[in-house]
Amino acid sequence: MLFECPPARQAWALSPIPTPPQSFPTARNYKVFSNDDHDPRDVLESAITEARAWTSAQTTEVNMPTHTAICIRPPILGEWCQVDGAWKETECCAGLGWYNFDPGSGSILVGSSNLRRGFSPLQTELEALVWAMQCMQVHNKRQMNFQRDCAELVKMVAKPTDWPANEILLEEVEKCKRSFQAFSLTHIPQTKNTKEGKLARSARDQPYDVYYVNSVQPVTLPVPS
Repeated sequence: MLFECPPARQAWALSPIPTPPQSFPTARNYKVFSNDDHDPRDVLESAITEARAWTSAQTTEVNMPTHTAICIRPPILGEWCQVDGAWKETECCAGLGWYNFDPGSGSILVGSSNLRRGFSPLQTELEALVWAMQCMQVHNKRQMNFQRDCAELVKMVAKPTDWPANEILLEEVEKCKRSFQAFSLTHIPQTKNTKEGKLARSARDQPYDVYYVNSVQPVTLPVPS
């Protein structure tokens, strides 16, 4: 169905990169959800801009001086939840992972899941954040400092109108935020974002569906040969 979508095929034809049309779902999303037709050139420009932004974030985020350099609101003292999304162009699935810690009680909660790979790494980052927020709400955790080593994710949530390609997911983030008594999203160094990264990558690499939420970390899953 994706390969027959006219807007996607038009954007594909304009792309300087040999990318399949499912990498350009933005026009299809606007058509399905808003009944709007978007110029394929605008769709392509949006996709290229987002890709450059993500690349820039990966090369500059390690140089952030402290974990509070970028923050939507002042970080909440106490319980925190670190999130990660594992996206790889050669894989059909993306992985989501999060690690929640309550310093007051010493309790932990972890989550690992996979899903069909989206059109960009930033989309997967948002999907990981949304899933982590939903899981915290299910466990009645209403005051949370979410943490991620991707500066662009923090910027997206801070100014969602600047990222129309991810409008639907950003609206879901805003919806989830309203259910928290206190919410903050903080940028942290990449060296501190390790446990949830392993959870996300492990789920991404599995040939079957993964959905794990528990207070006990899962046994390391074998990577298929």
